[in-house]
Amino acid sequence: MTVRTRFAPSPTGYLHIGGARTALFSWLYARANQGQFILRIEDTDRERSTEASVRAILEGMEWLRLDYDEGPYYQTDRMDRYREVIQRLLDQGDAYYCYCSKEELDAMREAQMARKEKPRYDGRCRDRSGDPPKGVQPVIRFRNPREGSVVIDDRVKGRVEVSNSELDDLIIARSDGSPTYNLTVVVDDLDMGITHVIRGDDHLNNTPRQVNILRALGEEPPVYAHVPMILGEDGKRLSKRHGAMSVMQYERDGFLPEALLNYLVRLGWSHGDQEIFSREEMIELFTLEGINRAPSTFSPKKLQWLNEQYLKSGDPTRIASLLEEKLKARGIDAEGGPALEAVVAALRERSANLNEMADAAVWFYREPEEYDAKAAARQLTTEAAPVLAALRERLSGLEDWNRDALRQAVSEQAKALNVKMGQVGMPLRVALTGGTSSPDIGVTLELIGKASALARIDKAVEWIQCQ
Repeated sequence: MTVRTRFAPSPTGYLHIGGARTALFSWLYARANQGQFILRIEDTDRERSTEASVRAILEGMEWLRLDYDEGPYYQTDRMDRYREVIQRLLDQGDAYYCYCSKEELDAMREAQMARKEKPRYDGRCRDRSGDPPKGVQPVIRFRNPREGSVVIDDRVKGRVEVSNSELDDLIIARSDGSPTYNLTVVVDDLDMGITHVIRGDDHLNNTPRQVNILRALGEEPPVYAHVPMILGEDGKRLSKRHGAMSVMQYERDGFLPEALLNYLVRLGWSHGDQEIFSREEMIELFTLEGINRAPSTFSPKKLQWLNEQYLKSGDPTRIASLLEEKLKARGIDAEGGPALEAVVAALRERSANLNEMADAAVWFYREPEEYDAKAAARQLTTEAAPVLAALRERLSGLEDWNRDALRQAVSEQAKALNVKMGQVGMPLRVALTGGTSSPDIGVTLELIGKASALARIDKAVEWIQCQ
């Protein structure tokens, strides 16, 4: 049997953390078992589904490199197939027309609650006979078995048994003829040969109903694995206030896709105490049995830590390419400046994300337009002007503009002036970068380049003299 999994988002919003984790687990299980991964867009909710949401989902999948073997399939292209299955269920007596009005259903539920019963459809149209009422567009309900139970051997939850007496006759087609979720998902999984359904445990209540529909069609259900929900650090269901943003917002915020994937795989799955996994390791090690039964907690700090590790250890050429895009967004053309790989090497230990790296890299390519007020007040003083001027003379005479020679020149200048290293180095940093934070001074000078470094020192001295 070829393993076939699917990710089936509704295009009513962006691809969020929970959806991305579901997609990742489904993708990993397919890849780990040399199977196939299918993408299906469940867009039958025409009022809420949007083309922008479809694009956001596809963009997020592409950024995370969760490639799919088939799809995307769209449910709106399959309406004839759903109508065919609904008619089959009607013909074989496993579905029926329900003519109950909204008012009638509301009254029924109010009476049930008054009796402290579980509110649900009582099946009053199940065996209805006679002529249908005029002017009423009926819904179609599935005739759920009343005897026995549904047993699900869930690969995460374990054995789940639900008595059929607990399930009412759900609607499978609305009064306008459009199919409902529980019908379409069954037909799609059946037609697409899905062997394993990996999804959030908020769908667990739907599963017994879907199993009964499948069996009415003479089919056996796939293997189910219902993944526990993700909570915020306050123990409540994950939402925007916890950081449950669009996947692409993380891209805009400077996160690496491999860092987010690594974080997602550890969000409810584990392999011993290992924290960092390459994509290849994820595929090799992933099992459904490794998914935790308890909810997982989303930690922005942990995600940031992982991103820092990937920035430090990632391929400099690839990170340089990503940094170049961030610099372009800041109006910086890296051509003619220091090599991006060298800038990455200088900043990767100091950056939590690509945006921080890009902000710190700007002054390698463009002199500061202004100085940080506090830094200038403390470092660009009247006393600093002759120190910078003397250092400028020493640096201008250097033939080898490399970090070791530059570091030594700054140190020798401090000795020559009989001052501490900081009294030379700190004013120099402000002159070069506009602030007090930068990599090693030798590296900073080397990357900025001789002509630009000397010009920036001249500008700082002139600025001091004008104060």
